[in-house]
Amino acid sequence: MAGGQNTEGDANLSQPAPDRTLADFGPVKKPKRNRYVLACATLASMTSVLLGYDIGVMSGANIYIQDDLKISDLKVALLVGTLNLYSLVGSAAAGRTSDWIGRRYTIVMAGAIFFVGSILMGFATNYAFLMVGRFVAGVGVGYALMIAPVYTAEVSPASSRGFLTSFPEVFINAGILLGYVSNYAFSKLPTNLGWRFMLGIGAIPSVFLALVVLGMPESPRWLVMQGRLGDARKVLDRTSDSKEESQQRLSDIKEAAGIPQDCNDDVVHVQKQSHGEGVWKELLIYPTRSVRHILICGIGIHFFQQASGIDAVVLYSPRIFEKAGITSSNGKLLATVAVGFTKTVFILVATFLLDRIGRRPLLLSSVGGMVLCLTTLGFGLTMIDQSDEKLPWAVALSVAMVLAYVAFFSIGMGPITWVYSSEIFPLKLRAQGTSMGVAVNRVTSGVISTTFILLYKAITIGGSFFLFAGVAAVAWVFFFTCLPETRGRTLEDIEVLFGSFIKWRSALKDEQKKEVSGDNGGQIQMGTKA
Repeated sequence: MAGGQNTEGDANLSQPAPDRTLADFGPVKKPKRNRYVLACATLASMTSVLLGYDIGVMSGANIYIQDDLKISDLKVALLVGTLNLYSLVGSAAAGRTSDWIGRRYTIVMAGAIFFVGSILMGFATNYAFLMVGRFVAGVGVGYALMIAPVYTAEVSPASSRGFLTSFPEVFINAGILLGYVSNYAFSKLPTNLGWRFMLGIGAIPSVFLALVVLGMPESPRWLVMQGRLGDARKVLDRTSDSKEESQQRLSDIKEAAGIPQDCNDDVVHVQKQSHGEGVWKELLIYPTRSVRHILICGIGIHFFQQASGIDAVVLYSPRIFEKAGITSSNGKLLATVAVGFTKTVFILVATFLLDRIGRRPLLLSSVGGMVLCLTTLGFGLTMIDQSDEKLPWAVALSVAMVLAYVAFFSIGMGPITWVYSSEIFPLKLRAQGTSMGVAVNRVTSGVISTTFILLYKAITIGGSFFLFAGVAAVAWVFFFTCLPETRGRTLEDIEVLFGSFIKWRSALKDEQKKEVSGDNGGQIQMGTKA
């Protein structure tokens, strides 16, 4: 490799090369995209279609359900919002389940549960029956939300982890768009059949997903935790950018799992922590400074993603457009399809920027744009509310701001929440830590979607969006001060960024100085040799 170097140069290279391979130089050299890991990430992330479809389809179906079953606004709010609370059961159980039966079979379980929920909702004869179906579907959604980003992060190489781990959000948006299209397609049917077809048709993708996922490999990190080093090595060889990176990733995972580096048998004995025991203590009762910082960031980013009002816009967009002055059913549904299309297009743009630009710049610019759009939307809706005559400019402004808001959300806040929270937790705490983030996400979403109708009746619809703008502004400050950049680092290397809270920048500079001074004998000599 060092063609014109003398033996002294070779001696200089012999020490650092085995220890410092891709972890330091990976971000500099952009390798070709690994098609196998791309296929794995795509298949795992497709489970997120289930949540997206449910969100999108319910935004229109609730109008027809209210007409057919003659239920009140409160019952509509409960029907729409409680799925997020029901999903807590799934996300809470998914961490332990995935440590027990593996990431892959947990994805299969998510699809199977959602299938049963969709069938129950499609055949519901009354409100109570419908709510039972919502509960079952909610559990499936909770499983899918937690496991898809964890599996994708664990199987992806560092060079493309941001791109691949954003896939769940891509498929959530694709599902929302499919739900909106389903609303429009079945809206022509008789009322009592239309909403049943809208909800029941969601069973079809869940069957397909559960079957396809069986062809995927298991997560290499889960395999190492089970002592199956031979199987993990095979998966890493296929999902890494090079043989050297595969070896480095295996070495890092073994260290994180407490397996000695000289232990290279295909199957080794691993000290079993009975699937979650001790993990909750490390997370909540006796966390280290770095784990406490990680937990605050992981929970905070999930809370602010939902508290800034995205589900209120997506779930109630027909009502928002009605308040803005669009009165025909077709007009409202078509405007809603435009929302879904905008979300999907901009999330696709975001996937290609995550590993090029980084998490922080995208997140901060995204949230800044959301603050501006929410404030302007609140102004437009307030003007419409206060005026006795139709204001075409305010209607156009409000519709434009809804589309701009979902565009800004989708280019940063939407995908980065799932990418960031799935990559920052240490291996041992990852499943439970991620499930806590998902739980907070679903509780916040449930509260927002359940109370939005009551909120805008209490403080006006314009006032509610001013409130969301204030929350988004607080989120921007939190992200700016507390969240370090993780782009280009291996999962095992990310923990060193945390522990200093708002002083993480100075801690990172100290760490970089130590690395430079530690490398003086190797890399700098290599660079200055003539």
